[in-house]
Amino acid sequence: MASRRGILDLQELSSLVQSGAIDTVIVGFSDCYGRLLGKRFAADHFINHVAHQGTHGCNYLLTVDMEMEPVAGYEFANWDSGYGDFHITPDLDTLCVVSWLERTALVICDVDSKVAPRSLLRSQIQATAKLGLCAQAASELEYYLFENSYRDAQDRHFHNLTSAGWYLEDYHLLQATRKEDFHGAFRRHLTQSGIPVESTKGEWGLGQHEINVVYSDIASMADRHVLLKQCAREIADQQNVSVTFMAKVKHDQAGSSCHIHISLWKNTENIFAGKHRLGSLQCSDFFRWFLAGWIKHTPDWMPFYAPNINSYKRYQLGSWAPTSLAWSLDNRTAGFRVVGHESSLRIECRIPGADCNPYLAYTAALASGLDGIRQQLEPPEPFQGNAYTSQGESTIPLTFEDAIHRFSSSDLVRNVLGDAIQQHYTHFFQTELKLSQKHVTDWERTRYFERI
Repeated sequence: MASRRGILDLQELSSLVQSGAIDTVIVGFSDCYGRLLGKRFAADHFINHVAHQGTHGCNYLLTVDMEMEPVAGYEFANWDSGYGDFHITPDLDTLCVVSWLERTALVICDVDSKVAPRSLLRSQIQATAKLGLCAQAASELEYYLFENSYRDAQDRHFHNLTSAGWYLEDYHLLQATRKEDFHGAFRRHLTQSGIPVESTKGEWGLGQHEINVVYSDIASMADRHVLLKQCAREIADQQNVSVTFMAKVKHDQAGSSCHIHISLWKNTENIFAGKHRLGSLQCSDFFRWFLAGWIKHTPDWMPFYAPNINSYKRYQLGSWAPTSLAWSLDNRTAGFRVVGHESSLRIECRIPGADCNPYLAYTAALASGLDGIRQQLEPPEPFQGNAYTSQGESTIPLTFEDAIHRFSSSDLVRNVLGDAIQQHYTHFFQTELKLSQKHVTDWERTRYFERI
């Protein structure tokens, strides 16, 4: 029986359908970009057929580029195999009201393929469970809000857009109040749809905000993450404004991050807590090993945190986007920030951008940390000072090309994913890279048109 506000079981859905409160059920799944794709079903048909039998979709959906163009070179799906179907199975634990849409519910689905992002995360959750553990997580997502509608932004070729704020608004209540019609609706609808919200706040950029939702098990958090972004875009569309989760919207504005927090639990106990001394921190062996693995293997998984050419423009010195693989206690210049104590002790990775696919980012984090546990790796000493100017710290790959190379040649990635899935995602990221490399930018025209 569903118990959380906004979350439904089939019996509750049936009652709402009979009363006329719901007549549509969206069946959605994540593609490789982290976009929700799927179908809208008549609610009666969903209850009588799809809920238990599932449905189908074209398998090209896990190989297309952003423009939905079929891409050659994938073993999983291609013209030679005829682009057949894959099966889509609703995860009924995710069935929820979609309060920002009229008479609509939504369920997130699993795709019957090991290539699917949600499948990758499920595999690492199972690996965690084999150790008798589960992971709790939270995503902190940043975004920019503009006064222009999406259609207007498109018609302007995304030039000369009007920011929702006209001075930096980090924690600034007056600036936030001016667009509370959007941010307030965002919080309320998420809460009404089964995603409990902690807060929204102004961030450093013009019209930039951050939303925090209540932590949960890592699978639920990834689902909440993709639904949160869908909610933001659709509310923006309704209000004739636009919101973007690009990692870097303008070169002279702060990038948008997705700080991810993780802790490991056994039953009701946070096993990161302990009596071991690590600098001034009290922690467990599990904490040390997980942190060490996460730090060590971040470069191998970098495209799962920063998945396109724009992602890497966020990593600028002194920009709130860390580039070092250092860790520290409550230090925002380091790639890894340890916060909380005892039951709230957790690791915050500040490297992912708001453009990451959460299923992939959490897959990378768990795979890295679990290897640290298996190998009983030791982390470096906690960093003190300004990690942006430190000369002795290792850094993340700072270009998309280098990140893809590290990912494609990583033994750990191959061991975790298998050859076929490693090759699938290598091809996915290489396709994105090649498309970006052949396009001429406005910056190039401005700089070189007359003067070179």
